[in-house]
Amino acid sequence: MFRTALRNVLAHKARLLMTVLAVMLGVAFVSGTLVFTNTLSDALQKSSAKGFDQVDVAVTAESQPDVGDRIVKTPELTQALLERSAKTPGAASAVGVVTGFTAMADKDGKLIGGGFQSQGGNYWGTKDTRYPLVSGRAPSGVNEVVIDAKTAERAGYEVGDTVRLSVDGPVLAPRITGVFTTDDGNVAAGGSLALFDTASAQKLFGKPGAYDEIDVKAAPGTSQSALKSALDAALPKGQVETTTGKQLADDQAEMISASMSGLKQGLLVFAGIALFVGTFIIANTFTMLVAQRTKELALLRAVGASRRQVTRSVLVEALVVGAVAGVTGLVAGVGIGAGLRSLLGTLGATVPDGPLVVSPGTVATALLVGVVITMLAAWLPGRRAAKIPPVAAMSSVHAAASTKSLVLRNTLGALFSAAGVAVVLAATTMDGSDGQAPMGLGAVLLILGVFILTPLLSRPLIAAAAPVLRVFGVSGKLARQNSVRNPRRTAATASALMIGLTLITGMTVMAGSLQRSIDKMASSAIKADYVVSMANGNELSPDVDDKLRSVAGVTATSPMRNAPARIDGTTEYLTGVTGSAFGELTDLKVADGAFTVGGARVVVDEDTAKSHHWKAGSAFTVHYEDGKKQQLTVAAVYEGNQLIQGIIVDNAALTPHVTDPADMRVMVKTSGGTSDGTADRLEKALGSNPAIKVQSKQDLSDEIAKTFTLVLNMLYGLLAMAVIVAVLGVVNTLAMSVFERSQEIGMLRAIGLDRRSVKRMVRLESLVISLFGGVLGIGLGVFFGWAAGELLGTKMPTYELVLPWGRMALFLALAAGVGILAALWPARRASRLNMLAAIKSE
Repeated sequence: MFRTALRNVLAHKARLLMTVLAVMLGVAFVSGTLVFTNTLSDALQKSSAKGFDQVDVAVTAESQPDVGDRIVKTPELTQALLERSAKTPGAASAVGVVTGFTAMADKDGKLIGGGFQSQGGNYWGTKDTRYPLVSGRAPSGVNEVVIDAKTAERAGYEVGDTVRLSVDGPVLAPRITGVFTTDDGNVAAGGSLALFDTASAQKLFGKPGAYDEIDVKAAPGTSQSALKSALDAALPKGQVETTTGKQLADDQAEMISASMSGLKQGLLVFAGIALFVGTFIIANTFTMLVAQRTKELALLRAVGASRRQVTRSVLVEALVVGAVAGVTGLVAGVGIGAGLRSLLGTLGATVPDGPLVVSPGTVATALLVGVVITMLAAWLPGRRAAKIPPVAAMSSVHAAASTKSLVLRNTLGALFSAAGVAVVLAATTMDGSDGQAPMGLGAVLLILGVFILTPLLSRPLIAAAAPVLRVFGVSGKLARQNSVRNPRRTAATASALMIGLTLITGMTVMAGSLQRSIDKMASSAIKADYVVSMANGNELSPDVDDKLRSVAGVTATSPMRNAPARIDGTTEYLTGVTGSAFGELTDLKVADGAFTVGGARVVVDEDTAKSHHWKAGSAFTVHYEDGKKQQLTVAAVYEGNQLIQGIIVDNAALTPHVTDPADMRVMVKTSGGTSDGTADRLEKALGSNPAIKVQSKQDLSDEIAKTFTLVLNMLYGLLAMAVIVAVLGVVNTLAMSVFERSQEIGMLRAIGLDRRSVKRMVRLESLVISLFGGVLGIGLGVFFGWAAGELLGTKMPTYELVLPWGRMALFLALAAGVGILAALWPARRASRLNMLAAIKSE
């Protein structure tokens, strides 16, 4: 039986090629994902580990928990603590580290490193072995800086050049006195690093006389753990905490691994979709192969082969196909991993150098996935063939499915579909986070139910195309009859395409609806002409509001200042605004009371009011950061959104109690509205700072739209794999169907059907099957898009369902294109059959 199975594989090489390709693509996606993420993770971990080579023990301030109504400040790492650390037994040296956001502009004034990767700090002189100078000298004073070599190379800077920098808002123009090398992970990833002398860095980053971290180097013969113990004994308990360099490196590696796991899981989901679609092709292929060899298998049964042996012979064929697909998929996956890494470079994302990582786990996973998926998909056809009695198989009375099996299938499909719809509808009534898991379960149940019911659905839906097919005469009539001749095969072929289009349509509906809701939110909640913020999301300097207020044509401004406070024993963040101007800059919908911000009167969003059981007129006591308290009154409860929410208080009441005021954004109203000239005046007033964004409401919406478009295009690209696999499925099914109907096609040719009509018949059959899958996919996608939107609407009041009719028409055209493309080779093959040889074939 084993030899028989191998001979069958070799005898049907062409028929199994499409199956191998389908499995290979799925395996390649899985192994490529693993190679790419492992390579990226390994390179980042090794790069970050180098940054801790000069750190044996790091001393940081221990954060203090808030007590009662008092906010406890985190203690500072002072010069005295630095000196004490350096004198600890077992310490060779200790250096104080200061870090902070430092935006650096290139020679064209554009921000380097995307904002969040732009960092600054202190350079501690010629003994600095972490950042060795390759040219120039150390900086001295706020007008001098040293920069990393990679940034200098990318931006074309040299020693003696002037560079524009932004630290916490204000623009600096220091001279570059030196260039250094570094293994810093942010720099390796395309960011920038600018270092000042220690005193200047402390001043610029708002930490005069203090440090963010103290790095201690162990004396020869002293281990990191011994030095840590000595520092724990020498430094104040409860104010600082110590961590060994090895632990820091391990923690960093774990963080990198955790951050990569999200990317890995996301990519593997799409690989799983491609494999799931591939199972339809495999099952179809083996079903048809087994059906074509029914008499052969019956003869084996008649001469003594058992049911188990017949099933095993089919599984051996699947094992060979899966092994070949797994090996070729692994090789292709290594290429995909290398290509994805190169793609990052072309997109401007720099990653540290390192070898391509192909782990034993990746190899095992690729082979296991290829073999297991193929064998699972082939098991049911093999089992079904083994159960056919030899006499029935030889006389072909087994061909039609029994009424009992069809009733059982349709009943099961109806139950799954009904359960799926019920669970999805129930999930839409839940809160956003609570409804995610039920909705996912409901979606899976509904897709399975529709898949089971697809043979039943195929007849009425394909019958709806009959009027159009009549236009093509005999070819159209035959195509319709062929497409419903074997509903199960048609269903499996169409379902492969249905899965991909369901996901694509659902995501498109979601993206369009979200964009509409963002546009509505920006236009309805904000009346300001411009919103000013930092490019990296950090806080603005308080003097930004002062500078904007002085620009000609500006009629009103208001910073949005965040500050912690204690209310009812818990920490809440207050949003400080200019009370007299805030009403002119916003248009928030009031649910209760009158919108007034000033003095002790504040406004609160609905969620916060509900959590504290407040309403208009409620009074509460707030304990500020400096320990002082004040009684505030809720003037109004408003509908919050993603842009504005929380407790809004007048800055005149808040700012005196804030140690280090900083604004998240500043809203600006002008007399002439938005214009290029007004935006230019605002930017120039801020020193043409590369780190500060001046955006209109439309700019805000466009920025979010770009993010949606980028993510959507990436998802389209990932789902293209599933669509390609679906195309292979249609090609495979049609090709084998043509072979199966060779005698019939020969008879049609003999009675007058010409080659062109045969081609048209096969193409129309493929088109009908593909459009059937497309209609089901788009219908399910719209339903899931609506349901997910209902769930999201609980967190976003402005959410509104938008049906992208143009995109959906394009997707339907894509399904038709898939059908036409997939039919090219099978149609050509059918038309070139020798009619006499075909008539004599069995």
